[in-house]
Amino acid sequence: MLLAIDAGNTNVVFALVDGREIKTRWRIATDPRRTGDEYAVWLHQLLELEGYSKADVTAAIIGTVVPRATHNLEVLASKYFGVEALIAGEGKAAWPIPLDVDEPQNVGADRALNAMAAHAKFPGDLIVIDFGTATTFDIVDYNGAYKGGIIAPGINLSLDALVNAAAKLPRIAIEVPENKSVIGRTTASQMLTGVYWGYVAMMEGLVARLEEEIGRPVKVIATGGLAALFDKQTDLFDTVEPDLTIQGLSLLHEKVASA
Repeated sequence: MLLAIDAGNTNVVFALVDGREIKTRWRIATDPRRTGDEYAVWLHQLLELEGYSKADVTAAIIGTVVPRATHNLEVLASKYFGVEALIAGEGKAAWPIPLDVDEPQNVGADRALNAMAAHAKFPGDLIVIDFGTATTFDIVDYNGAYKGGIIAPGINLSLDALVNAAAKLPRIAIEVPENKSVIGRTTASQMLTGVYWGYVAMMEGLVARLEEEIGRPVKVIATGGLAALFDKQTDLFDTVEPDLTIQGLSLLHEKVASA
């Protein structure tokens, strides 16, 4: 089976993939200082808890936006699983889709992987919204080319900035408000209203502008850990695909293996 590793700025997600089926997944906080040995101790225990062993891993692929974490993840694959990890976007695992932007070398691996996976699953023009440390809006045209997009602060990042800059504001959890009123009656409810409904308004406004600029029917796909937080409070998303980046890693590995 394939060990697919998505190293983001907040979390590293490990997934065990059989064919195109994600059998199980785990996440750990991103720390570029974490060694391959430390990853191995943690991951081997989780594999055993799910009924797998390290012998079940026959290949590995890494998609990362944290360059300092890459080496230790490669060590994990080679030392403890006996495989040479592919690095998404490099060497044999170069992007098989056009990156039709002014600085293709600066496109994050997660965004290219999302574009690949989304185009493989859905026809036509697409907007992929990924809720991570940043919230990104990526445009994929009907031919599968990545055309660019938008980078906005993630909702937790926005909340952290607000709390850190205002001494009397409490730290609150991001959750779905109890009702759709935008008039908060307490400090905490006013903060939640501003962050949550402000975020919904931002998404709806940006997608409307993107759709107008694209000028053709567009399907909107949401992914990332916080996508489900907004799904029931807006009709913006046509579908939610929480594992789009892992699906992209699996698809890229498949293309390399069949080449």
